[in-house]
Amino acid sequence: MRVDGLQDLATITRQLREQRERAEAEEKSRREAAARLEAERQLFSRAVGQVHPLTDRNLAELPTTPPEPLPLQHWLDEERVLMESISDDFDVSSLLDTDDQLSFRRPGIGVEITRRLRSGHWSIQRQLDLHGLRVDEAREALGEFIRHAHKLGVRCVRVVHGKGLGSPGKSPVLKGRVQSWLVQKKEVLAFVQARPIDGGAGALLVLLQPARSA
Repeated sequence: MRVDGLQDLATITRQLREQRERAEAEEKSRREAAARLEAERQLFSRAVGQVHPLTDRNLAELPTTPPEPLPLQHWLDEERVLMESISDDFDVSSLLDTDDQLSFRRPGIGVEITRRLRSGHWSIQRQLDLHGLRVDEAREALGEFIRHAHKLGVRCVRVVHGKGLGSPGKSPVLKGRVQSWLVQKKEVLAFVQARPIDGGAGALLVLLQPARSA
């Protein structure tokens, strides 16, 4: 550092003095912090006096492997399925519109909705074919299908229950049951018999509630 006169020398002297004072203050602060930490460490021994380690540790023997986690989510899913279970004894006849195809719509849903559904206003996004399933299998498959489709935000699905041509008496075994089950599903807004191009009397077009946004 170049010194050109007494004024510069005085400035340098002042700066050196300030640096030394700061260093001394920092060192003092460090010593005080260390002293406080040591005092905290000695606080217990000063409070209780002289102590001796136990010869017998007297520790409890705990199992080395943790218990299996409880399947809480599985239980919740089962409980939800039970709450949403659908009955075979439900009488759907009084809830169907008395048109030639016995369509259904929730209270508050206008007849225009079933007309638009029947005309193909909503594209079919998913399909469930119940051919070859027993009644209990079809009921379970339909419930799971509707729940899953609604969760995905699907609006229109087709459920194929068949025309019963291969059944005893040539009558559709599942058609009435499927109608009854769908009415009991809260996700279902309406359904109609499919157009001939979409399966006719052997299938239903189902309009689902909009999925709730997160």
